[in-house]
Amino acid sequence: MTAETGPRVFTDITRDPFVRGLLHSPARSNGQGLVLTHGAGSNCQAPLLVAIAETFSSAGFFVLRCDLPFRQDRPYGPPSPHDGKRDRAGIRNAHIALKKIVTGPVYLGGHSYGGRQSSMLCAEQTEADPEAAAGLLLLSYPLHPPRKPAQLRTQHFFNLRTPALFVEGTRDPFGTVEEIEQAMKLIPAKTRLLTVEGAGHDLGFKGKMKRQDLPERVLTEFKDFFCENVASSQPLS
Repeated sequence: MTAETGPRVFTDITRDPFVRGLLHSPARSNGQGLVLTHGAGSNCQAPLLVAIAETFSSAGFFVLRCDLPFRQDRPYGPPSPHDGKRDRAGIRNAHIALKKIVTGPVYLGGHSYGGRQSSMLCAEQTEADPEAAAGLLLLSYPLHPPRKPAQLRTQHFFNLRTPALFVEGTRDPFGTVEEIEQAMKLIPAKTRLLTVEGAGHDLGFKGKMKRQDLPERVLTEFKDFFCENVASSQPLS
């Protein structure tokens, strides 16, 4: 399978905050969708997001990589402490927009801050919520600020009932593999961890550097984990 064309500009101004990004359409759809969001210092053009989007789209997914509301408001700089709620609303709106395009489940994925806000959104929702995501792809979850392991960002994990696949570098200053493994135990939903040997918070995508094998590894793990999760949730006959 290959992508139908290059990504096209996508906007939805029917809800506030607006949805703005790029939509990757597959040549043959598997009926599923993935919303991808960026980290605090980046945008939807981040090389990691582009590589993940292209790989998933080639496998049949519609992928919407979008700028979070804080990045739509200002092109540079990190989000403020007050941006989180609005950014989560933006992710929810992107999820709703993509659900109008696909026939099957829609997943939320994000790098660092984008993944954290996606997971917080899911923790705020109930399983019966019609806008609840089917699962989470968390790329370099920022477990704590560098060199501040006591400042854990796990308060919402206790309420997270959305299956989550974590992808973490073994040299990430925002959380060691051991710390991530302990934090995952707080989540009542099914979880899985994919480690990337030698990678930092950028997962090997820094500047012009690209870890060429990573997107395919993520896709393989994603399909295995979520297919297994769907199968295990079916009632036994």
